Amino acid sequence: MYRERTKVVSIGDRVIGGGNPVLIQSMTNTKTEDIKGTVAQIRALTAAGCEIVRCTVPTMEAALALREIKQQISVPLVADIHFDYRMAIAAIENGADKIRINPGNIGSRERIKAVVDAAKERSVPIRVGVNSGSLEKELVERYHGVTAEGLVESALDKVKIIEELGYDNLVISIKSSDVMMCVKAHELIASRTQYPLHVGITEAGTLYSGNIKSAVGLGIILYQGIGDTIRVSLTGDPVEEIKSAKGILKTLGLRKGGIEVVSCPTCGRTEIDLIGLANQVETMVQEFPLDIKVAVMGCVVNGPGEAKEADIGIAGGKGVGLLIKKGEIIRKVPEDELLSCLRKELEHWEQ
Repeated sequence: MYRERTKVVSIGDRVIGGGNPVLIQSMTNTKTEDIKGTVAQIRALTAAGCEIVRCTVPTMEAALALREIKQQISVPLVADIHFDYRMAIAAIENGADKIRINPGNIGSRERIKAVVDAAKERSVPIRVGVNSGSLEKELVERYHGVTAEGLVESALDKVKIIEELGYDNLVISIKSSDVMMCVKAHELIASRTQYPLHVGITEAGTLYSGNIKSAVGLGIILYQGIGDTIRVSLTGDPVEEIKSAKGILKTLGLRKGGIEVVSCPTCGRTEIDLIGLANQVETMVQEFPLDIKVAVMGCVVNGPGEAKEADIGIAGGKGVGLLIKKGEIIRKVPEDELLSCLRKELEHWEQ
């Protein structure tokens, strides 16, 4: 397992690497200068389960805003920097718990050194980020296009620059919107470095396509024991990224806690609005900090059998439904009371 032997890096009061749990990240889409709006979004992300949050810092006003933002949130704050090394230094001075840079677009070695010196002074980790869309021209030419090999070489070249400046408090990210290229790049780099890896499929897309690409890509990478933090990049409300990330980690057995909902795909025997009911259940169970499985089944014929591996379940029929525990029918319930009946059971559940 690669993640068992990666370097331990502290980000605020959290640690990654060394076999520690894979942490969930997201990024705000507010203007960082809008302190009130940014804090509100970070709090919403935190409530959903975000464990590290990143804000863009394109201006000095944004850098200065980090200090006040940090005082009002409870998760580590990462500053995302592009091009202007002064923003990186200002972000560090204003309390960023980590900075994300691509040394390739920061500028001269002297400017990179200035950033590294500021980070070193405060023991702020640096995430070295390389994306397929910004791969250097010479590497594109050498590898005859954008390739996994080029991404890895680019990232390790940037890491070497910072190491030569006397700093190794680093995290690496190599992202691509090409899922299988991203997978291959992580397989290659995992055997060549012991720095923790932040994993994600960049520019994955909308809630629909982005979730599919992220689940496939992150699933393959994480299953191989690669990856210390993840972000599901979606075009939409960043809270949805957290829901998806939690689902991916739970499916892979890398995260426990929270109710898992299973439901049947419906068929001609279904005589209730199972789709609507399943969605209502999925929303409702987020209120309960239980580590159990809940089944929502569409008919009373196969429902009890299909729900036997769940801790509790409901199966709808015509005008009536069944409450099921561990595959056993407990009682019949009027169809319009199925949801409230399930809620009452969860409210009095004993782990």
